[in-house]
Amino acid sequence: MAHHRKTLMLLRHAKAEFQEGVPDHERSLSSRGHADAPLVGRWMVEHDSVPDFILVSSALRTRQTCTWVCKELGDKAPTPKLEDDLYAAHPSEMLALINHVPPTVTSLLVIAHNPGIQELAMRLASVRSSEHAVMDLATDYPTAGLTVLSYDGEWAELDGRDAEVTDFVVRRASTLR
Repeated sequence: MAHHRKTLMLLRHAKAEFQEGVPDHERSLSSRGHADAPLVGRWMVEHDSVPDFILVSSALRTRQTCTWVCKELGDKAPTPKLEDDLYAAHPSEMLALINHVPPTVTSLLVIAHNPGIQELAMRLASVRSSEHAVMDLATDYPTAGLTVLSYDGEWAELDGRDAEVTDFVVRRASTLR
């Protein structure tokens, strides 16, 4: 059976508020987060990188980020799948969820948290990756940071150093800096 090239996008949620007395899981996006998150969706549309499946952490800030991204994707946006296990997940836990994505999915977006998202991107980056993109994501993985990886295989087999990092995208709404 022939393998089809797959795209994996790892998105750290947009900027969240630190709110006194609000549990971490229920923290909402800040005004900057609300401005930055749509820019990620816009980048996906402009670069023909619209996901056909989305896994999103159940935390409020990741759900809000997902809503903004999907708004930009318009009618091409898939229905996101909420995953409690993505909240505060280690890279191996994230990878276990990715390994169970249906083989028919060719483009997957995972919206979660640091440090797990950055560590997973580093774990998956193959020697064929863009050195510039890998250096950028290894140095600093800001909120709304997006790693785009290309993978030639089945989701169930994805592990370490398997995927080629093609882009590391950080879009900011400059008016709110």
